[in-house]
Amino acid sequence: MTLDAGSADIIQLAWARRLGLDDGVFAESRKLDADAAAAGAASPAGAARITRSDESRKSVDFVRLFGASALVGPQWALDAAEGIPDEELAQHVTLLTITRPHGGHGQGAAALLFADDLPLLQPAEELTVSHGNPEAIELEGMCPPDDVNEVGLSDLDHRYTIMRDDNGRKIPVACGAYTEWEGILAHMGVLVDPDWRRRGLGSLAASIAAHEALAAGLTLQWRSDVSNKGALAIARSLGFATGGIHTMVRLG
Repeated sequence: MTLDAGSADIIQLAWARRLGLDDGVFAESRKLDADAAAAGAASPAGAARITRSDESRKSVDFVRLFGASALVGPQWALDAAEGIPDEELAQHVTLLTITRPHGGHGQGAAALLFADDLPLLQPAEELTVSHGNPEAIELEGMCPPDDVNEVGLSDLDHRYTIMRDDNGRKIPVACGAYTEWEGILAHMGVLVDPDWRRRGLGSLAASIAAHEALAAGLTLQWRSDVSNKGALAIARSLGFATGGIHTMVRLG
C-alpha cells in the first residue's frame, strides 16, 4: 500500500518533536533540497542535513525520513559527522566509529515503515485475545532475549495477546502492541513464541493492534532492525511502506 500525500508530513512532524527539533524543520529541508535540485546545484555531503546539538544527550541519533535527514547528539558528534554522506552515516558501523572515543555502543540500524490504512486480516478460527499485562510478560519468558529486547513489549502501552488452548489452559502465543508517539504515531511491536512462528500468528496479532491504533486516529510506525528479515517480512505483508531508517548508538 502507499501512504496518503499528507502522511509523510505527519510522520516527520512526530519525529521532529521526538528529536527535539522545530515542527516544520523536515518540510523546510525537503524544500531546500528540491530548490537545489531544480537549480542543478550539487550540495556537499550532508549539507542539507538537519542537526541539533545536545550535550546532555546519552545517545547519537541519525534519522532519514522521506528524503530528509537529521542528526542529534553532542556537538563533537555533529562535528565528526560533517562531510559524511547520509548513506554512510545510516550504517551502524559509521556511528560506532565516530562515537567510540566517547563510549559509543549498541542499538544498531533499524528500518522505518509506515501505514495510514491496512487491510483487515480475518482469522480462520475464533480466537481469544487478552489485553492484560501478565499474558504479555509470560510470552516474553518464552522468547529469546534478543527478540524480547528488540520488541520491548514492556514499553508498549496497548497489548493484544493471542491465546491458544493447551490441555485446558490458555497460553500466550503472539502479541501485537503499540504505544503513542507525540499523539501522532502508533509505534508498533510484535512478539511470537518460537514454537508458534511461521503460522501467520505474528501477522494476525500485528493486524489486531494496527487496527486498534488506526481506530484511535494514529498513523502506524513499524521499526525493526535491518537484519530482522522475519519482522520486516510481516510488516511488508501487512501493507507497510518503507519510509526511512533510524540509526542510534548509546554513549558512555
